[in-house]
Amino acid sequence: MTDGQAEGYDIPAVEAWIRENVETLTPPFEWTRLEGGHSNLTYRLEDVNGKSAVIRRPPQGVLLPKAHDMGREWSLISALGPTPVPVPEAIGFCEDPDVTGAWFYIMGLIDGRPLYTREETEAWIPLEKREAMAFNMVDVLADLHSLDPDEIGLGDLGKKDSYVGRQLKTWYRSWEASVEPAQMDDPRAHALRDFFLEHLPDQGKARVVHGDYALHNVLFGPDARVAAVVDWEISTLGDPLADLAYFLNVWPETEEERELNLGGAGAPGFPPRSALAARYEERTGRNLDYLDYYVGFNRWKSAAIIHGVYARYMAGQKSTEGVDMADLRERIVRTLDLSEEAVNRLK
Repeated sequence: MTDGQAEGYDIPAVEAWIRENVETLTPPFEWTRLEGGHSNLTYRLEDVNGKSAVIRRPPQGVLLPKAHDMGREWSLISALGPTPVPVPEAIGFCEDPDVTGAWFYIMGLIDGRPLYTREETEAWIPLEKREAMAFNMVDVLADLHSLDPDEIGLGDLGKKDSYVGRQLKTWYRSWEASVEPAQMDDPRAHALRDFFLEHLPDQGKARVVHGDYALHNVLFGPDARVAAVVDWEISTLGDPLADLAYFLNVWPETEEERELNLGGAGAPGFPPRSALAARYEERTGRNLDYLDYYVGFNRWKSAAIIHGVYARYMAGQKSTEGVDMADLRERIVRTLDLSEEAVNRLK
């Protein structure tokens, strides 16, 4: 509970706005901080009648362009609400920064939990329900990729052409800019980028892609099914197979991979990665013969992201206290290894 304060929120002003603009909630509220969600300032609100909701706004301070885009998240949950893709109820959106210094929105509270670690999965998802849970998660992604963005009002969410090509440009630029401060380069980062450009697949019709569809961005209900997909702030229009490959990359294929996986997908009882891919192929009818291209691309992109983080540490832009810099550097190498292995399977 808060003591009458909530970081980033002018409580009296926000409650006054809600009183005027949201019929289903009655201030004043009990404000309770919720953790997670890419550092967005997220609170549970409980009104005088015992009804609960969730409020979100960006972190305070100077933000990168397009980061923590509340308008984008609001557009997504509003448009997806009537579809088979489970999302929180869209309750209210304020784009007047004078109220509390930033845009914010209010959504329904979901009875569910994200899963960050193997221990959280083992505590929340019974062993006998894990296979069904994983397949349900694939089915939700297939449902998302089956939607026509124009038909649900999301046709202007992003550019509709060459999603992978644009991502390659963005993250290669990041890699090159990070080489000097990181004091690290790897010729494979350049060779793989060239391979992906030279073999760029036909994207087909653009679909809504989540961009970070993973166990920590899904709320699983007490029945071990997807209660809601959350954190849509980097969602755009693009190639659904790139979205699929990103999702698949965290799931182990072998028992050895599972034992090394400390994330939520490392718990026992889940089907192998190949079974999840087969389920998606069956649900969507999409040809996955070229899936390893997208697997390799996502691994390469992840290496570029980690490389950028490593560079900021090396440049003194972030404190390295408690950070295993050698392991971080090794993660870049290992992730490029995995990208190269995927590309070699194609060849």
